[in-house]
Amino acid sequence: MIHYRKILELHAEGISLRGITASTGHSRQKVTEVINLAEKKGLVCPLEEVMTSQWIEEFLFPEKTLESSGRQPLKFDYIHKELARPNVTLSLLHHEYEVECRTNNKIPYSYRSFVCHYSKYADKYKATLRIRRKPGEIMEVDWAGSTAFIIDRDTGEKVKAYVYVATLPCSQLAYAEATLSMDLHSWITAHNHAYEYFGGVTQIVVPDNLKTGVTKHTSRELVLNPTYKEMADHYGTVVMPARVRTPKDKASVEGSVGVISTWIIAALRNSHCFSLDELNKEVRVKLDEFNQRPFTRKEGCRFSAFEEEEKFALSPLPLTPYKISEWKTAKVRPDYHISVESMFYSVPYEYINQQVEIKLSNDFVEILFNHMRVASHKRLYGKFGQVTICQTITNYS
Repeated sequence: MIHYRKILELHAEGISLRGITASTGHSRQKVTEVINLAEKKGLVCPLEEVMTSQWIEEFLFPEKTLESSGRQPLKFDYIHKELARPNVTLSLLHHEYEVECRTNNKIPYSYRSFVCHYSKYADKYKATLRIRRKPGEIMEVDWAGSTAFIIDRDTGEKVKAYVYVATLPCSQLAYAEATLSMDLHSWITAHNHAYEYFGGVTQIVVPDNLKTGVTKHTSRELVLNPTYKEMADHYGTVVMPARVRTPKDKASVEGSVGVISTWIIAALRNSHCFSLDELNKEVRVKLDEFNQRPFTRKEGCRFSAFEEEEKFALSPLPLTPYKISEWKTAKVRPDYHISVESMFYSVPYEYINQQVEIKLSNDFVEILFNHMRVASHKRLYGKFGQVTICQTITNYS
């Protein structure tokens, strides 16, 4: 039996390869292989009592145990990587494994043994188990129940700051940001910043049924706020709100909200910040500390789990972040204009008395009828009652 534990302990003490070879009686090549593989798989000293040489061998060379059974060994790394792909299941991978065995005249493991061996491998080696959560699939978002505060420089009054929280359930990596409002603009802006922090986009976003994002959600109908839907389309993701009174639909963010309320909001209770930027700098410091805190029941931390398990599965960010737009409706007046915040914008006369949709951005006003753009204007600011006339649009989009 190779003295795996002794090799790793001597290496941790700074003993040279020659010294380890002389002490254990193993070849220098074997000692180097064990040390390199242990470092690659994150097995470092001090070792726990249960980590005997037998345990370490199964951890470093899981295929050895399977080879002795006479059956086709399992490619654990391949299985683990394939499970990250959309719609790939252990059942599908076992079927492909059986086909490969028949082709090579090998004896396959049964499905039950296949799942059992992989589960042991994932529990022992990987920070997260993808049988339950696929990496890059979901981002859960919510407002924390507790609030932070900033201090008004002029009055000394404490001003509430609301904390947005986003969590990736697979790696448990979290993002937090303070805002002065829970309105739509703050909600969308926080999403933009969360995607920047994670460096990519998940396939699905799971929010609560807050009114800023979800207009209507029943068992038969889901109506998203148009701006929120437009943001999701920009990032190539899908918004799937949690079912009403079903907290398990976003259990990860519910858990993170509680923990972040302690490790960020409560930790900043004695801090005196005089601006939102100043507060968010403090929040970022505490957030990084939170994501770097070691797990209590497994190796690593949220950040290391994300780097190893989930980062590769995120979709790339678009070239530019989403620029928020506000949507309104209006009826075209008899003078073929619509009124938006006491400014008047013209519409082709054939739409008089028709209900139109209005898309407002910081720079432009777009007017749509039946989802087709019929007029576009530069947005007016300043004196109330200004009027602008558009050119006829022949290219509808």
